[in-house]
Amino acid sequence: MKDSDYSPRQILEGVDPQTRLPYGVSQYYKSLARSQDPDNDPIAAQFIPRPGEQVLLPYESGDPISDKQYEAAPRLIHHYHDRALILVNDRCATYCRHCFRRHFTGSSTGRLTGSQLEEICRVLSQRPQIQELLLSGGDPLMLPDGELQVILEALTEVNPDYIFRMATRIPVVMPGRITEELADMLGRYGAMWIVTHVNHPREITPEFTRAIDRLVSRGMPVLNQAVLLRGVNDDEGVLEDLMRGLLRAKVKPYYLFQGDLAGGTRHFRTSIFRGLELMKHLRSRLSGMAIPTYAVDLPGGGGKIPLHEGTVLGVFEGWYHLQGPDGQVYRYPHEGDESSFGGET
Repeated sequence: MKDSDYSPRQILEGVDPQTRLPYGVSQYYKSLARSQDPDNDPIAAQFIPRPGEQVLLPYESGDPISDKQYEAAPRLIHHYHDRALILVNDRCATYCRHCFRRHFTGSSTGRLTGSQLEEICRVLSQRPQIQELLLSGGDPLMLPDGELQVILEALTEVNPDYIFRMATRIPVVMPGRITEELADMLGRYGAMWIVTHVNHPREITPEFTRAIDRLVSRGMPVLNQAVLLRGVNDDEGVLEDLMRGLLRAKVKPYYLFQGDLAGGTRHFRTSIFRGLELMKHLRSRLSGMAIPTYAVDLPGGGGKIPLHEGTVLGVFEGWYHLQGPDGQVYRYPHEGDESSFGGET
């Protein structure tokens, strides 16, 4: 049987509860798929579950970048010195099948409560080194404007000079949510950056571009974090079109992430070697403005590092050895790549 012969319910019933992600897709995003076969359409592949989600490898987990290890308060993650992450809401308009935050997203923990917000503000007030706040989830823009404004107001009372990053896929999966009123409200917070998630050039539609224009016209810069996904964008031409299309839409390509070791996502991951090849192609074809940083979040909470010849030390006994920012060596699996790479033993 093909993957498309299984229903989402059949597939998800066989997934480990610790890594199970709900099935859900906006009608708008579903309409971008030219086929409902996830094996043959790069849009469908991102929202239709496949049997591969039932396969949990020994080195995969529901929390592959160790959010819980750096939890300073419920829903507040303080991993890096001057910035922190707030998990505002566990809901998404479309549940991306490659999601790395499976321990939280769609987990029925719901919205940030008033008491949780108070505790977060208390902890932030004791950590003046934090200057940048990333609001994520789930998707924070699934909240009504008023609820989102309450959160932003409470945070700015702690520090009116916070730099905000709003991490959202709403412009891609539900662009009509980016209303004039929402853009007006977000634009009132001076250092507000929008970080969206476009993985394929077909996601850059007129509706997406209009949503971005509303944000940019209020003075908010927009960045994009893509994930390198096998069968979706692991192709030189697709990535080239994606990066150029983003620039035309006034979005700066920011990161291209190597897939995290999230449970049941092996079928999405390419090899790091393939990612390095693709980046070499992009650098030969595009301006520096269009080049994202190819990066990985090191397993076990090691932090985010760029992937290049200086950080990829080699492949040893089936594992990439990667140089972390702390000087330690971290392992990432060498999966399904026939090409060789320096350091193989």
